[in-house]
Amino acid sequence: MESGLRLDKWLWVSRLYRTRTLATESVNGGKVRVNGQSAKPARLLRTGDEVSLIRGGEPMTVLVRGMAAQRVPAKDVPALYEETAESLATRQALRAQRALTGPAGYAGKGRPDKHARRALQRLREAQGE
Repeated sequence: MESGLRLDKWLWVSRLYRTRTLATESVNGGKVRVNGQSAKPARLLRTGDEVSLIRGGEPMTVLVRGMAAQRVPAKDVPALYEETAESLATRQALRAQRALTGPAGYAGKGRPDKHARRALQRLREAQGE
């Protein structure tokens, strides 16, 4: 199938998105660009096109190397696309930066839970004696 494939279907077939619906929503949400231009889910992709996308909060740029009519096994994915060196370096830098900053989430604010409240009570009692 070398003539072309819909963008949303190719994203799903190449395992860049878990479902075709997620791929379509990402394209409609402006998170996917083809050759530097915004695209619609029905846009036909051809071999050699450059696809830029944001997946899991990480930007990624891949070159289309092949097409497949059906979703391929994970071991066959390298035949469908190749990630650019700049994209790979950027993603690794972002991962390293996230590893240094730690996980996002609870920063120690809010009310303590039962376990924390009892630990605070024990600490206060130990300091008072």
